[in-house]
Amino acid sequence: MMSRKRVKNLKWDKLDNTANLFPVIAHEGMSNVYRISVVLKEEIVGDLLKQAVEKVLPYFDIFKCTIKKGFFWFYFEENNAKLPAIKEEDTYPCMFINQHSNNNYLFKVSYYKKRINLEVFHALTDGNGALNFLREITYAYIRLAHPELMEQVSDTLAPETSLDKEDSYVQNYKSKQKKTYKTTKAVVVKGEKLPMNQFAVIHGIMPVADIKQAAKKYGMTINSYIVSAYTYAIYKSYLHGAPSAKPITIAVPVNLRPYFNSDTNKNFFVVVSSQFLPEKEEEYTFEEIATIVKKSLEEQINKENLEKLFSYNVSNEKNLMLRSVPLFIKKLAMKYVYMASAKANTSTVTNLGMIKTSEPYSAYIDRFQAILSMSHGQNIKITVFSYNEDMVLTFSANIRDNDIQKTFFRKLSEDGIKVSIETNGVYYE
Repeated sequence: MMSRKRVKNLKWDKLDNTANLFPVIAHEGMSNVYRISVVLKEEIVGDLLKQAVEKVLPYFDIFKCTIKKGFFWFYFEENNAKLPAIKEEDTYPCMFINQHSNNNYLFKVSYYKKRINLEVFHALTDGNGALNFLREITYAYIRLAHPELMEQVSDTLAPETSLDKEDSYVQNYKSKQKKTYKTTKAVVVKGEKLPMNQFAVIHGIMPVADIKQAAKKYGMTINSYIVSAYTYAIYKSYLHGAPSAKPITIAVPVNLRPYFNSDTNKNFFVVVSSQFLPEKEEEYTFEEIATIVKKSLEEQINKENLEKLFSYNVSNEKNLMLRSVPLFIKKLAMKYVYMASAKANTSTVTNLGMIKTSEPYSAYIDRFQAILSMSHGQNIKITVFSYNEDMVLTFSANIRDNDIQKTFFRKLSEDGIKVSIETNGVYYE
């Protein structure tokens, strides 16, 4: 008599509203992978890092999964395969993650000298969700490297670590919202492209106190100051102070968790955009640009507007007629909408804010930093991380010219900010 093979019932989950786009548009040239790194004060031991990831992963369901294609939508399915190799970094950051050659996982962990890298396909979560995971991997690694700490801490997750995986878009959206934003074609920063999958990375490390003082001088938040200085650098170095029929538009992702009392590990953000249209013949001063950028962001970053932005998208997803459309048709429509909207932004500035770590681990951690991959029409981007007294502002780019970065850091220096620079050496090749 033939025996029947027992089939395990695997857990599955829906993709959140933002995540639905990423499997549709991701490919080798546009990976939709970002990197978050922690730099310790000692060299990383690969075997201990592997043990740390193995210890922490079972707690984080959103990382312990793969993406499957359904008839109407993509969906997540539990992945019980062994971990992919955790090895010393040997490629450029933010490369496309082929889940089939990565044991069906959608993240990678690597290390280099004192740095631990976590690379994540954006469908899984945003930077805040990934930071939760990386922080726990770091804590577990430090405990393994320093067994004496076990007298002070328990060998489990930190009390403040969230394992929440609710879809906060669905929990908080208001139905029947109309589209509240328009897309206008923006300036595209072009130039000689670096070879395929090659990235130029520049880290600017500066005291938080310095940049806080500079922002205060102009009556701005740190985020508005950074976006203003970046807009100014593009205007001066790329447009050379000339008028433009298209605006310099900087996309600014906003973490929605503080606005809606959410602690989810899934994606929960929306993107607003600062817009500066250089219309007049005479050159704009930094102060003029900063005033325009500040006003643009202040008008958009409030709970009411943020709610409208994601509620419109969720309302579309909930529409019964749209839900019944097969995935292959949805993919065509989503690609079309994405390609049209992608032309509306010159670049992106994402600020992950001030990172906090627990004692006694803080004594072993030097800093955090992050890198964004490129997207259609955006050949240069900025990420920002603050930890203890320092901020790390990182440029990633796939074009050879670096005049914008030079002008940006020169402006910060003029405003009294002491900046030290680290690069991955691409600009020196």
